Amino acid sequence: MKQIAITECPRDAMQGIVPFIPTEKKIHFLNLLLRVGFDRLDFGSFVSPKAIPQLRDTAEVLAGLDPDAGRETDLLAIIANVRGAQEAATHERVRFLGFPFSVSETFQLRNTNSTREQSLDRVKEIVEICVAKNKVPLVYLSMGFGNLYGDEWNEHIVAEYTEKLYGMGVRHLALADTVGDSTPKKIKQLYPFLSGEFENVEWGIHLHSTPQESQGKIRAALDVGCRRFDTALRGFGGCPMAEDELVGNIATESLIAALSSHGLESKLDREAWKAAMEYSWEVFG
Repeated sequence: MKQIAITECPRDAMQGIVPFIPTEKKIHFLNLLLRVGFDRLDFGSFVSPKAIPQLRDTAEVLAGLDPDAGRETDLLAIIANVRGAQEAATHERVRFLGFPFSVSETFQLRNTNSTREQSLDRVKEIVEICVAKNKVPLVYLSMGFGNLYGDEWNEHIVAEYTEKLYGMGVRHLALADTVGDSTPKKIKQLYPFLSGEFENVEWGIHLHSTPQESQGKIRAALDVGCRRFDTALRGFGGCPMAEDELVGNIATESLIAALSSHGLESKLDREAWKAAMEYSWEVFG
């Protein structure tokens, strides 16, 4: 059976939680996740603590990770500006630097306090930092399936910004709906359109969804050939910069349940996964 690549997103799951999760709990949870065998682990953000207070201890968490755990799992750090990229790039174990570029101008301003054009300039500098420090830039096409704000959206606008990012040297992109705005129909239209136009890009998909709608979205993405997914155990998550009501990530267990019908499998260590699932109650309640 063919395998699927999974990026586990505890950072996305934790960022919207208001009570501060003790650093020791984060470290223990991430060490458990590193033993599961995910392809990537979205572990933290080098962003302003005023913007995301929950993640103000990212550097401390990173320092506490077991150096012998999860060497096959690449660490992904989210950054929102050049300063964050410079800081993240100083850490040897961080492999990917992820930047949220929004197709929606309104959300780009809300999320990174910059316009889309200003953000493209940031991406250019971030790519230069990655090249110099042997890191890999990954850009999320946030609000890739539409937005809440009435900003113009269509597949050609998404393709236009994809082309600009591609021209800067970005070869890892993820379609992200951020607030659960994707539908199976949109996924089946947009994903093959972009992956067909930009064949040299490693495409992934970062979906948010209610539990009731997640299976339809997963099946749609698998049907059109997506083989890289971002997920979170138990479907936690949501972007606090988007709206007050958070819509969680696709649950890792929901994705795993859908794989066999498509002749796919994961390489996850089920015992390690079980241990991480059990401890997640300590982290999230």
